[in-house]
Amino acid sequence: MHESRDPGTVRDAAPAGADGGHYLSIVVPLRDEEDNVLPLATQVQAALAGAPWPWQLILVDDGSRDATRARIREAVAASPHHLSGVILRRGFGQTAAMQAGIDVARGSVIATLDGDLQNNPHDIVRMVRRLLDEDLDLVVGWRRVRRDGWLRRLPSRLGNRMIGLLTGVPLHDYGCTLKIYRAAVLRRVRLYGEMHRFIPSWMATVTSPERIREEEVSHFPRLHGRSKYGVSGLARSVRVLLDLLTMAFFIRFRASPGHFFGRIGLACGGAGLLVLAWLTWLKLGEGASIAGRPLLLLGILLVVIGAQFVCAGILAEMLARTWFEAGGTPAYLVRETVGHVAGDVRVGDLRAGGTGGTTSSRRRPRAPRERS
Repeated sequence: MHESRDPGTVRDAAPAGADGGHYLSIVVPLRDEEDNVLPLATQVQAALAGAPWPWQLILVDDGSRDATRARIREAVAASPHHLSGVILRRGFGQTAAMQAGIDVARGSVIATLDGDLQNNPHDIVRMVRRLLDEDLDLVVGWRRVRRDGWLRRLPSRLGNRMIGLLTGVPLHDYGCTLKIYRAAVLRRVRLYGEMHRFIPSWMATVTSPERIREEEVSHFPRLHGRSKYGVSGLARSVRVLLDLLTMAFFIRFRASPGHFFGRIGLACGGAGLLVLAWLTWLKLGEGASIAGRPLLLLGILLVVIGAQFVCAGILAEMLARTWFEAGGTPAYLVRETVGHVAGDVRVGDLRAGGTGGTTSSRRRPRAPRERS
């Protein structure tokens, strides 16, 4: 088993499927799931036995301390044609493990799945068909009937509504790991931190929310072990809230961060100027003493804070322009061209994506230029 592979090379070598050239990759992050690995592999193979596309199952071990790695090797040895494993050097977290699997995935369609047997692999084929038939970029699983306690369901429901309001991508179940992605769009988004919860919202920055749909899926109670990724209670709520605020900022102001800082700066500076103007009128018009008034210090402080926010906005705009012009993130993504289009247009350009970082990928052929 290789410790590393070039993700660009892997993707370029993707074999053609029987159904329109599609190839399905299923990514499963695992941590301390020794009792679930082999049953999961068996269930996935049974669910995809009659699938019209070639497929692969990628099992990613995220620093497990039990026999998960050994079980992955055992599963791959039993079915080397369909299964492969990625063993991380330590536990990097569910998001990083998911990104590692995506980086080595060969498919034009990528599915993500929990390794705890709570998702039903038989839902995958139906969701992939919907993605292809309706020409979608993402199909999100919706666990309408959840096998969790109310202490998990209630915060999840409130969180889903809050995420939908702040991001403009309303979904019933952001927390469901079972999702089907169009790989070319998913690779425009780099996952880091704990952003796996908000992948649909991140993808809405590179595709239309109209191309994101939900599909009801089954949900089973956990039979073996306990989740090593779950964080319960107040700590979980705080993490989700902080990640949500970060995501909302990037989605709304990534291209124009100066608008965010500028609004705050103008509001503070404007309020400070109004306070100073009123104090000036009191001094000149009524002869009142303003030297000892707290409002004088408040007005000066607001003006200084406003100026600092405006300067921060200008610096943020300069950094954003440098990022875009350096090719880190193209300002747009062309889905297709119709007829003869002159100029340097890369259809479905898969250069470094989304929220930060880079990923190797092949470039699409350039559109032909007009000859003079």
